[in-house]
Amino acid sequence: MRATTRSVLTACLAAMVAVAAYFGTVPLAGAVVVLVLLTAIGWPGLMHLHARGASGFLVALVGLGAALVVDVTDGEPVLRNLPVVVAMGLLLAFVNELARRRPREDLVANVSGEVSGIVVAVGCSGWLAAGLSEEGAALVVSCAVAIAVAAVVCSTPLRGWAGIGLAVVLAAAAGAGVARALPRIDWPSGLWAGLVAGVVVTSVTALFGHVPTARGRWASASAATVPVAVGGILIFVVGRLIG
Repeated sequence: MRATTRSVLTACLAAMVAVAAYFGTVPLAGAVVVLVLLTAIGWPGLMHLHARGASGFLVALVGLGAALVVDVTDGEPVLRNLPVVVAMGLLLAFVNELARRRPREDLVANVSGEVSGIVVAVGCSGWLAAGLSEEGAALVVSCAVAIAVAAVVCSTPLRGWAGIGLAVVLAAAAGAGVARALPRIDWPSGLWAGLVAGVVVTSVTALFGHVPTARGRWASASAATVPVAVGGILIFVVGRLIG
């Protein structure tokens, strides 16, 4: 899958999150499940992991577990139980490596790849945590639209700092514009959300643009999901910082 196709897929996934957040928590939870599964199914191939089936299942299990924990947590802080999920995921990553057949090649690299996949999958739950309130849902919509805009810019032939700058500026403008059109959120909040979205999309696009394994079908799908997945936990942090 070409880099431009991955950017288009990123834009489609971000649009899915925006629409889901607009219609409520239940559709947003469904969108989070899709993000986790897309991340997990291609992550072993993207990171060139051994025992790909077990590694992918581990990433999916921890990611879905994180979303479930966020959904059933009452009161604040809503992410207070998430460190326990991450810790269990790290433990399972080591157990998975110990269960591999000998010779256990690239042991450290395999554990590192699984842990990074767990972090990305857990990040998807940030969308759900941010969208639990009406103000948070509006912020989620603004950020998701900004991610889609930045991804569309990254799919154009414009490269280098000019492309990065244009993607970040348009993402910030899109976030502010959507925020002005929605109730319960002001445009500076949307501007900050769009700025973060633009930086995340351009950074991940530049990172995976140099990874040879990102050209496979499922690996490309996972790479395209990463900006949206990581954006979830970041927009939750932005939402808390701006109140």
